[in-house]
Amino acid sequence: QVQLVESGGGWVQPGGSLRLSCDTSRLTLEHYGIGWFRQAPGKEREGVSCMTLKDESTDYLDSVKGRFTISRGNAGKTMYLHMNNLKPEDTAVYYCAADLELKSPCRPGFYEIWGQGTQVTVSS
Repeated sequence: QVQLVESGGGWVQPGGSLRLSCDTSRLTLEHYGIGWFRQAPGKEREGVSCMTLKDESTDYLDSVKGRFTISRGNAGKTMYLHMNNLKPEDTAVYYCAADLELKSPCRPGFYEIWGQGTQVTVSS
């Protein structure tokens, strides 16, 4: 059963912005750690940004610091990834995920619940 559904992906020119959303009707995201991950063709899935359940501390991939922001809202039913100044190397399928633990590293193996992914393409 699908518990997380991403939206907001698409094509954008370099320097542009997108906001990814991840919605759930079955979970209350305030009870989970949350994360955004991405996977480019031929590469392993990597953590882009995560927010822990324990203290809502955030972690960002070095290459996106200062450009991406993770947040949650909509009464615990949605998580967001705001992406600014996008670059071609940001092109990937982006996944949202939820984690039951209080404080996990921002790595895919620590997250239990996943969305289906949304494509982000940055090119001119």
